[in-house]
Formats: sequence, C-alpha cells, structure tokens
Amino acid sequence: MAVFDTFEDFAAQLRPMQALAGLDLGEKTIGVAVSDRMRAIATPLLTVRRQKFGLDAAALLAIVDEREIGGLILGLPRNMDGSEGPRCQSTRAFARNLGAKTDLPIGFWDERLSTVAAERALLEADTSRRKRALVIDHVAAGVILQGALDRLARLGRDIS
Repeated sequence: MAVFDTFEDFAAQLRPMQALAGLDLGEKTIGVAVSDRMRAIATPLLTVRRQKFGLDAAALLAIVDEREIGGLILGLPRNMDGSEGPRCQSTRAFARNLGAKTDLPIGFWDERLSTVAAERALLEADTSRRKRALVIDHVAAGVILQGALDRLARLGRDIS
C-alpha cells in the first residue's frame, strides 16, 4: 500500500512522464480529473456515481489503466481552520482501501474552497445551472489536481 501523508513523500514516489489523476470524493459522486504526461495541465474528465466501494474502485482503476496514470491525488476536505473532521477520516479510509487494490502512490491535497473555485469558474463561463450540476464534481477535481501539479512543479524547481 502506498498512501502518503506528506505531499513531498508522495512526490518522491512518482516516476517521470506519467499522468496523474485527481479525485474529488463526495458522498454520492467522485469527480475525476487527469493531467498530461508532463504534469502541467489538469483536465476535468468525468464524474463517477458512487455505489459500493468495490464498484467505485473498479471504475477508478479502469480509468487508471486506460489513461496510464502514475499516481492519484485525493482532495482532503479539511475544515476551514485546518483541522480534520469526519469527511477527512472517510477520505483517508477510502485511500487506504484503494491503496490495497493498487501499487500506485496515493497522496492528498487540501481541497478547501476547491468547489467554490470550480463554481466560480463555471459561472464565469456562463454555464447553466443544470450543466453546472453535472460537471461541478470533476471540475472541482481539476482544481484539486491543478493545485497539486503546481506544487509538484515548485518542488522540482526547488530540487534543481
């Protein structure tokens, strides 16, 4: 199992030229975004309607295989004061369970305000309410993943 609590430990496990996937775990859905192989751009992909864990994991791992993903970033829904509540515990449990089914490194990204940022971007794009409801989760996953990609780029510059 390769679930990492610190972003730096997660980053150290990544192999070059592999895309990453970002996940926004909700109670009813999982938003999925993917990066390019250079890990520069996050692109919202789709939203998985949650069922049982085994079915959710199978759906996610199918995307991982199809897209040749090299690591997973899960949005960690911290409270605004930075503390962790029940939703963080649920996310960490999901990561542990998913980690038992894959050797991919799994890391966390503080997702505070990611849905707010996604909603704002969709409003600026003049997206209808109905369309926003359909895409908000994977757009939020894109916000989460892009934050992680930007941090990876900074880490790379700090090491060089």
